[in-house]
Order: sequence, then C-alpha cells, then structure tokens
Amino acid sequence: MYSLILATATRLLIPLMLIFSIFLLIRGHNEPGGGFVGGLVAGAAFTLYAAVYGVSQAQNALRFDPKRIVAVGLLVALVSGLLAFFQGLPLMTGLWHPEPIPVIGKVGTPLLFDVGVYLVVIGITATIMFTLFEVEGE
Repeated sequence: MYSLILATATRLLIPLMLIFSIFLLIRGHNEPGGGFVGGLVAGAAFTLYAAVYGVSQAQNALRFDPKRIVAVGLLVALVSGLLAFFQGLPLMTGLWHPEPIPVIGKVGTPLLFDVGVYLVVIGITATIMFTLFEVEGE
C-alpha cells in the first residue's frame, strides 16, 4: 500500500535521521551516544525507506550489501583494538591524535572502534529488516 503522505515525510526524514545518526556517532566518544545508538538511528532510516519504497529500492539506497557492511565494521573495530597491541601496549588501549579536530574533538582509536560498531549495527539492522520485509511480501 502506497501512501503519498508517508512517502513525502520519508523523503524529508531520511536525511535528518542520517545526519542525526552521524551526530550521535561523533558525540559518543566524549558524551552519551556512540556507534550503537547512531547505528540504530541509521538502521531505522533505511528500515523506514524499505517500508515505504520496498526492499529493492532500500538496498539500492544503501549502495552496499548489508552483510559486507557488517564485515567492514568488524574489521574496523578489530583494527582499532590491534593498533595499540602492535605498539607494545595492552589490547584496546586508547591512542589519541595530539591535536583536536574542529567540530569532532579529540580523535583516537575509541572513535575508530565506534565507527566499527556503527557499521556493524547498520548492517545487522538492515539485514534483519530487509529479510523480514521480503518474507512479509511473499
């Protein structure tokens, strides 16, 4: 069932939801938020898109296979933990760039780990929701 009002609202909400998810991701390494919550908001955006326009359109909008997004996220999180280990420090020790970056703040391996979690959550949420929508459509 197609709803013009929901489709119009979705076109306005998706960019806002994705921007808000990135805000939560960046804010999360210093304040409440982070990769998990930001990933859920981004996953909800693609779920809304799939509910309105269909799974195939949502997969095109996502541009990458959700399972590959999960794999890349796991790799990013693993690399963030191993960077300290390769420098002779305990695994998952936070390493920080000496100068803060405007708008983002201090950048280090905790932010990199949050990016990995963000990607994993987007990929898992999209995989689950796309599968549920496809089963529902049969």
